[in-house]
Amino acid sequence: MPAVEIPVSQEPADGLAAVAALRRLADQLEAAAVEQAMRAGWSWPHVAEALGVTRQAVHKKHAKRLIAAGVTLRRR
Repeated sequence: MPAVEIPVSQEPADGLAAVAALRRLADQLEAAAVEQAMRAGWSWPHVAEALGVTRQAVHKKHAKRLIAAGVTLRRR
C-alpha cells in the first residue's frame, strides 16, 4: 500500500477532533460489519480473525448489542 500524505492542521484541537470523528466512524463501520457477518451465519472465531482480534474480544464488544438487535448468535 503506497504511503498517503495526511494533511495536518496547525491547530491541535482540529487534528484531535478529526481523530475522534474517525474513531467514531470506525466503530460504526465495525458494528455494522459484525452484525452483517453474524446475520450471515459467521462464527465468532471467523469474525475475530477477520478483524485481527480474539474471539473473546469481539464477543465482549458486540454480543449484547447483537442480542438486543435480535441477531441469532452461533456458539462457535
